[in-house]
Amino acid sequence: MEVQVLDKTGKETGRKVGLQDQIFGIEPNDHAIYLDVKQYLANKRQGTHSATERGEIVGSTKKIKRQKGTGTARAGSIKSPLFRGGGRVFGPRPRNYGFKLNKKVKALARKSALTYKAKASDILVLEDFILEVPKTKEMVAVSNNLKITNKKSLFVLPDENKNIYLSSRNLDGVSVVTPSELSTYQIMNANKVIFFESSVSKIEEQFKI
Repeated sequence: MEVQVLDKTGKETGRKVGLQDQIFGIEPNDHAIYLDVKQYLANKRQGTHSATERGEIVGSTKKIKRQKGTGTARAGSIKSPLFRGGGRVFGPRPRNYGFKLNKKVKALARKSALTYKAKASDILVLEDFILEVPKTKEMVAVSNNLKITNKKSLFVLPDENKNIYLSSRNLDGVSVVTPSELSTYQIMNANKVIFFESSVSKIEEQFKI
């Protein structure tokens, strides 16, 4: 598959970049995508939730009423979950939600996600450019020229670029990553994936094509 290279004004440069079928044209595996997205979201969970259980309640240990003759059920402690202010039964405890996922499954998931975007023509290739200073107005102009305003867009840079990152971080729905940071969740969550021209070869290197 070949994609036209656009400049930052949104016009075609006359050059084309080939997208390797081994990455952008495979048979998508939906289950691999599901597992990778699930792991990504699980790793973002803090897991610091904690409920106060019976043994952690501070209060009197005195038996609150006599055993028999009251006409009601026996009750030995004000800390019982049956009473207001008592401990919670089987409440959440701090835990780690992360789980292991094989590298090959993660690679298959990313390839599958990129294939879906390529089939839907949601991948753009942008000519490399640099910003001398961080300027949000520049990235707004690029988004307008590419007609991706008000759409969730993912820019994939060949290397870290602080000026482009700072210029885009205040824009709603715009994310900037490098090939090594690219995740299945980010690809599937974006309406448009914009590769800088030289980042395509970095993707191929990452997957050893």
